[in-house]
Amino acid sequence: MSTLPLIAHRRPDAVVAWRDGTPVSVRQFLGEVAHVAGQLPPGRHVLNLCGDRYRFTVALAACIVSGRISLLPSTHTPEMVRQMQRIAPDVFCIADQNAGVDLPVFRYPESMPPPEVDHAIPAIDREQIVALVFTSGSTGVPMPHAKRWGSLVRNVQAEAERLGIGADHAILGTVPPQHMYGLESTVMMPLQSGAALHAGRPFYPADICADLAGLPRPRVLVTTPYHLRTLLADQATLPAVDQLVSATAPLSQDLAHEAESRFGAPLHEIYGCTETGQLASRRTTAGAEWHTLAGVRLRREGPTLWAEGGHIEHPTGLNDVIELTGDGPLSTTFLLHGRHADLINIAGKRTSLAYLNHQLNAIPGVVDGVFLLPREDSTDRIGRLAALVVAPGLTPVALTQALRTRIDPVFLPRPLLFVDALPRSAAGKLPSQAAQDLLATLQAGSATGMTA
Repeated sequence: MSTLPLIAHRRPDAVVAWRDGTPVSVRQFLGEVAHVAGQLPPGRHVLNLCGDRYRFTVALAACIVSGRISLLPSTHTPEMVRQMQRIAPDVFCIADQNAGVDLPVFRYPESMPPPEVDHAIPAIDREQIVALVFTSGSTGVPMPHAKRWGSLVRNVQAEAERLGIGADHAILGTVPPQHMYGLESTVMMPLQSGAALHAGRPFYPADICADLAGLPRPRVLVTTPYHLRTLLADQATLPAVDQLVSATAPLSQDLAHEAESRFGAPLHEIYGCTETGQLASRRTTAGAEWHTLAGVRLRREGPTLWAEGGHIEHPTGLNDVIELTGDGPLSTTFLLHGRHADLINIAGKRTSLAYLNHQLNAIPGVVDGVFLLPREDSTDRIGRLAALVVAPGLTPVALTQALRTRIDPVFLPRPLLFVDALPRSAAGKLPSQAAQDLLATLQAGSATGMTA
């Protein structure tokens, strides 16, 4: 059996986390992992809903060392929970607050006994399945994808190497650890690079800045374009950081330049998908081209683009529109043009929702915005587009005029609806169903006077 250690930290007094301004040592962390692992109820599958990132990490590690599998669904709706139970009838929930799910709940211990001995760092079988992550199948039934320990470790080690993250870094994330990006970059990467994770998940800009300022340097902010845009708009002064990391949606060069200038740090974007994990990165201010992580290669076979090598266990087809830029059949560089499902053809002219969203959000005064193809037009992709926009300082006429300078008039949204906020998830993503529901509600109500 080939194994890899649970954590990369080597000294019992090394800092594995920062919680409420206090460092948490490896000695304390391993003691708490052993304690929680010994308290867990029967059941091999676990839904980890701990809101405190440190407690989430302890619970995750306790599951790993006890041979359990963590379930990572995209949402925790009642229907999703029912689907989880169908896939794993023995599933139970770990929570440090009101779980709000119809599952047996193991309450995370409010207090822990002090460590009596220094626990050895557990060695985990590379082939052990430690998590199931889910994508939506064609029927809407979630499709599980197994994550093995060896692949997951290699993936985040490649990320840490690319970003230059090491034992001295402290990492703060604005994304939940239950999200794949959050799991990889704010939990697994610190554990496997010797860095220290921040236990909180600050949401409001002032809280993010305060928590960042309370961490020792070098420090890293792991965030999303939505959170980053809100931070830059809300805060006059920002704490210095040593690395910015963004994912979940493409970042504009203008926003990247502003972020680097005001934080005084380089910004790197991460690209990946549920099936493969993280695949590539780019420094956005340096250009649009992406560079794959160590060992990962892309190849085109007919209409399908495949990712393979590195941490990827089996060649995996990608659903994005990607242009390879490297020489030869295997490429390590590429341009990302959006998802196949986002492609739009109106009156013989083609574009993508990703491109339109990029242009909309690049307009000065737009706080947030999204283009939508209404449900009735979603099959043939030729109907009139709509847009939901948060832009308190703009009028519909002014925004439409600004859009005319950026996109072909055939893609101008009708209706263009102004809203107070978009229903984004905690990870900064905008669920398609939530956006469509908001659009339908506005159109069914008194939205006529809000259209451009």
